[in-house]
Amino acid sequence: MTETRKSTKTRVALLFGGRSSEHAVSCVTAAGVMGAIDAEKYEVVPIGITREGQWVLSRGDWHRWALNAGHPPEVEPSSETVRLSESDGAAHLVVTEPNQVPRELGDVDVVFPLLHGAFGEDGTVQGLLELADVRYVGAGVLASAVGMDKHFMKVAFEAAGLSVGPYVTVTDKEWRRDPQAVRDAVGRLGFPVFVKPCRAGSSVGISKVDGPEGLDAAIAEARRHDLRLVIEAGITGREIECGVLEGRGCDAPRTSLPGEIVVQGGQHAFYDFEAKYVENDAASLSCPADLPQEAIDRVRELAATAFDAVSGEGLSRVDFFYTPEGEFVINEINTMPGFTPISMYPAMWAATGIGYRELIDELIQLALARPTGLR
Repeated sequence: MTETRKSTKTRVALLFGGRSSEHAVSCVTAAGVMGAIDAEKYEVVPIGITREGQWVLSRGDWHRWALNAGHPPEVEPSSETVRLSESDGAAHLVVTEPNQVPRELGDVDVVFPLLHGAFGEDGTVQGLLELADVRYVGAGVLASAVGMDKHFMKVAFEAAGLSVGPYVTVTDKEWRRDPQAVRDAVGRLGFPVFVKPCRAGSSVGISKVDGPEGLDAAIAEARRHDLRLVIEAGITGREIECGVLEGRGCDAPRTSLPGEIVVQGGQHAFYDFEAKYVENDAASLSCPADLPQEAIDRVRELAATAFDAVSGEGLSRVDFFYTPEGEFVINEINTMPGFTPISMYPAMWAATGIGYRELIDELIQLALARPTGLR
């Protein structure tokens, strides 16, 4: 059974939820986009992905996906499963249900994968969309994979001449084979250190460790999210972020005014998950950051370099430390940064002159203009 397409608007499939530890954050991001997208221009098909990987149609008010500290949003399983197929050069959505004839929802023009973390931001979904020959918002397979992996992103940054802080990478085999060797390598970095899952975001599983006695517990916590870890030396400096937006055609990447994260102290030793998403007064963004004009120009240039270093497309947020010596040390790149109306990436672009709805529109238009396949 085929459902006839009822609109000539550009049809956008929003993917959210997903199998990673950032499931709830992705739902919140989707709520922001659904609430702001230009309904006169776009027809939205919201598709939630459960923690088990099932794709389901999302019905009802988008407010249900807003973050509540006591009840984080969750995509629930359904008897109906949405599948993406390709035929006649177009991508089609099909709904299947046991003992029922498959129901076609029609074609889609572009997919907006509002997914954070593993199985969404790491190139896996991007590869699926490439196979389906459908255009999509954001980074491609390679950039997504490199940008998600805190070890390989550092390798790419170093190759591009960016300043990277001292770190060690710990594999599962290394930790199980000789944990003392890992402890010794971390000790040579000096304390404090930050123990991070290699392929997680939103500060999930990250711990600040002030001395050797806390290292094993931090490693155990990070290993709950990823068996590969990056352990970084603490860097004294201000946390400066910069948004990057792909240029149109052959134009160079565009960069936002830089913003500065200010953690309000108290129980937050760094910009962790609670400070980012739960406690509204735990951190604030100052944009533009209080920096000399020369430093503002420099960090924008470095952010564009980082974007190109991983072959970025669409959008990215690049995070730096600004040291007392006036040096920018790159921390990481996020190829699908937090994208709620109050997230840092949209906030920096708003300060630069591109509002939230306009930013959503620009990202979709960039995706529609980009060919699928090798490019």
